[in-house]
Amino acid sequence: MSDPDVLIAGGGVGGLALALSLHQAGISARVFEAAPTIQPLGVGINLLPHAMRELAELGLQDALAAQAIETRELAFYSRHGQFIYKEPRGRYAGYDWPQLSIHRADLHRVLFDATRERLGRDSVQLDRRCVTVEQDDSGVIVHFDKAEPARGKLAIGCDGIHSAVRQQLFPDQGPPKYSGVNMWRGAVRWPAFLGGDTMVSTGWMTVGKTVIYPVRPATPDGGGLPLINWVAEIERPEAVRQDWTGRGRLADIMPAFAGLTFDWLDISGMIESTEEILEYPMVDRDPLARWSFGRVTLLGDAAHPMYPRGSNGAGQAILDARCLAGEIKRRGATAEALVHYEALRGPATAKVVLTNRSDPPDAILREVWQRSGGRRFARIEDVISTAELAAISDRYKKVAGFDRDTLRTRPSYV
Repeated sequence: MSDPDVLIAGGGVGGLALALSLHQAGISARVFEAAPTIQPLGVGINLLPHAMRELAELGLQDALAAQAIETRELAFYSRHGQFIYKEPRGRYAGYDWPQLSIHRADLHRVLFDATRERLGRDSVQLDRRCVTVEQDDSGVIVHFDKAEPARGKLAIGCDGIHSAVRQQLFPDQGPPKYSGVNMWRGAVRWPAFLGGDTMVSTGWMTVGKTVIYPVRPATPDGGGLPLINWVAEIERPEAVRQDWTGRGRLADIMPAFAGLTFDWLDISGMIESTEEILEYPMVDRDPLARWSFGRVTLLGDAAHPMYPRGSNGAGQAILDARCLAGEIKRRGATAEALVHYEALRGPATAKVVLTNRSDPPDAILREVWQRSGGRRFARIEDVISTAELAAISDRYKKVAGFDRDTLRTRPSYV
């Protein structure tokens, strides 16, 4: 087996999207994933039009759409179930690409299967945990904890928020920064609500915020019900362990959500009916001044972990992958390509990281909560104007790179 041009440490969404994009560009790559087997981990994820454009250019849109829900609208409601604001999404908003809500395991399986089909079964090596990377003028050597080293021309750290590659490049970085908000996530078969294709956000983190949306269509083996993904967020002074697969407890959630029922959705009942709940803190890291050191760079959460408050974590990793593949296509598997990739994606992702802290889309809920004092209101217009609510959403679209006009006119990365 000849040495590939690009060694990818990490077989998550970003790493697999990079492998597929490099293959599309005619560049050899191999993925090294720490997990010994591929497990259906995680819960729901949203793929916004900017990510779907890239996945469509990889020929994956139909495969993903077959397992997902095409999101029609995003709607916000108060803690008391009062309507605040809604807007159409994806193709319903005039985009050329849809917004898809999908189970992360389904997204990962489509990417994994496509990678092995197009690049070969040996293109993804499991049970290969990267520990260190060496480099010289001619290439890189990636060392693993339980396998022989791999050699190539470039090494890309796609190994997540606890990246070993990043730790080697930044040994004094310390742990991720806790936001003061803890999160619980789950997915359960539950009756459809608001047309069956709406993403809903309710309340506020001071007393309990939720994000709820369907991720799989109704099926006979699911009791004829769609799979509904939910996220609960509550302000807490101390973080739990920083592991997004940690098990959560109903006893920690229900004091904030007991009895929370709207005319169209029993939120507390839905949470209580969930068999497996995941708990983890909302964390990120400060933007880095640089990602690339010679023939080594970072991608996705390894480069720019961000709060999951704008449906952008996976999407930004996919954009990274496409941009990096395009630069390597134009400049070869060289350090120069990494410098140009970083120049394009570093400032863009830094803006998203910082905006997710201060002014993400759910700032709509924060503004209403603060201005109303958490009390019921007679008319939302007495609290905040529709124009101001729309402006919050529109600002974020521009920052994250998925406002309709920019997305439609931007040249393809690869």
